[in-house]
Amino acid sequence: MFSLHAFARGAAVAAALSAAMLTAAVFAQDMRPFTDDTGRTVDIPAAPLRIVSLHDLVITVPLLELGVTPIGSHGRTTADGVPFIRSSEVLTGVDFDNSDIAFVGNLPADVEAVAALEPDLILTTPWQSAPLEQLEAIAPTLVLDDSLHQDMGMHEVLADITGTQSRLATLKTRYDGQIAQIKRLIDTNTISVNVIQGVDGQVLSWHTYGALGKVLRDAGFRFPERVDAIPEGDYATMSAEELPALDADFLFATYRTDTLETPDDARKALETVMPGYCDYLHACRENQMIVIPREEASAASYYGLGVLSYMVVANISGRTFVPMPR
Repeated sequence: MFSLHAFARGAAVAAALSAAMLTAAVFAQDMRPFTDDTGRTVDIPAAPLRIVSLHDLVITVPLLELGVTPIGSHGRTTADGVPFIRSSEVLTGVDFDNSDIAFVGNLPADVEAVAALEPDLILTTPWQSAPLEQLEAIAPTLVLDDSLHQDMGMHEVLADITGTQSRLATLKTRYDGQIAQIKRLIDTNTISVNVIQGVDGQVLSWHTYGALGKVLRDAGFRFPERVDAIPEGDYATMSAEELPALDADFLFATYRTDTLETPDDARKALETVMPGYCDYLHACRENQMIVIPREEASAASYYGLGVLSYMVVANISGRTFVPMPR
């Protein structure tokens, strides 16, 4: 005769055995030493199977591009409390709602939620405030600092950790072809470009603005002297008086689609810096200011690089434009 009690007891035993087998599998893995960005040398699985990522944009998105799906990820939440992986939907097509990736909180991450997933490797960043000593008690934990890995350097580190160097090589080959196409179609070294952003009444400009800056510099475009003077990997906050020094043949500005901003928000932010800002910028006066979503422009993403390469070709190649007076 069927017994619910016996069934429940059997299910509990099966769950316990499954957990024991998982734990045994983790401990049976081959391990290797890895030195993270804090200088800590940690023994990690040679082929990690259950990774928890504690930064969505810096770690989760690159992992997905490398063909590695973490079992859990840090994420953000909408105003309605719905979790999402920032930029991942447009960059990878993967988010919490269409994958088996578990949401483990934002800042700080939920350490108990991380532990419940029984990871064999945890990847975190200096930005993440979940206590390192608590994470280390769960599984081997690496601290990866994206500020130390310019351009697409985090992909290099993550490919090493996950053994996906061949996938990374394919992504690089595709990007090299995209840059070659830009150079074939556009005389880039005769055209000046820059990326600006209005923030709290001031204007920001970067030596190299994320993926967009990488595409522009790799393609050989020229930048204003004021921007070249900014240390590589850094940005400068400037007052409205410096706007003319940031001008170029083509300007780019960005807005956040994950917070439902529109191109008008980017323009309003610049208007706050300087009312009538467009009158002071050659690129804006000549309709040569291009406003694009920040997710693709700033993310460390090979898909983003491809989108931006096409955007540059579509907006500049074969176009009659008004150069800035030299």
